[in-house]
Amino acid sequence: MSGSIEPGAPGKTRKVSFWRWLNSTSRRSFIVIPPLVIGAEYLLGGGNIPFQPWGMPLLVWGYSQYRLGGGFRTRHGGGGPGIDVPPDRIVDTGIYGYIRNPMYLGHMIFHLALAITFKSWIALAILAAHIVWFERRVREDEDRLEGMFGEAYRAYKARTKRWIPFVY
Repeated sequence: MSGSIEPGAPGKTRKVSFWRWLNSTSRRSFIVIPPLVIGAEYLLGGGNIPFQPWGMPLLVWGYSQYRLGGGFRTRHGGGGPGIDVPPDRIVDTGIYGYIRNPMYLGHMIFHLALAITFKSWIALAILAAHIVWFERRVREDEDRLEGMFGEAYRAYKARTKRWIPFVY
């Protein structure tokens, strides 16, 4: 695949290379990884895909938290859906009043749900790798936001947990 088309300026599109497209965390999490996990489980299961239907609500929760959290942040803070286009102001209401990283947490809930839904050790390993990766990325994001917003962001960090409300 040489590229795909993404919206650009009004009336224009731009060609995006496959590798740049794949560099998107959300595309990897929600488009690329699920069929890879399902395919791997199909091959490992000898043509059977293990399935736990009670994991499906977690899949919906993880994806919804990512999408709704991103939309909320963009509407209330400006910027883009990712940190590449940072917000214009601190968002400390809604879900952001409870945790600082609801979008990243949505990714991790989704990966946990893949592991549960398809009884997948592979998805569990992907989740473990993402926990390490997101923790590092969050620290970089927080340094960047602290540089942008100074004391206001430090105060937000002091009153709002990073991942789990009232815990961590």
